[in-house]
Amino acid sequence: MVGVLKKTTGLMGLAVCEMPHEEPEGKKLEDHLQLGQVEEVILQVESELSLARKMVWWNPWEPLAEEPAASQWK
Repeated sequence: MVGVLKKTTGLMGLAVCEMPHEEPEGKKLEDHLQLGQVEEVILQVESELSLARKMVWWNPWEPLAEEPAASQWK
C-alpha cells in the first residue's frame, strides 16, 4: 500500500483521505475531476448521499397536503 502523498489539504477541519481511490495517483484523479481536492469531492458526495436518503422519507414528489398561498412562490 502506498503511503499518503500529501500531509494536509490546506482546508481547516478537512483531513487528508488516505486512500481516496483504488489507484494511488490522487493528484491525477484531482486533475481529471477538476472539482478541487479529492477530500472535498468525497465530502460533497457524502452530503448528497445523506440528502438522497432523507428525500426517500420526505417524499417530495407527492402532491402537497394543502394548496400553497397564492403569494407564496413570488
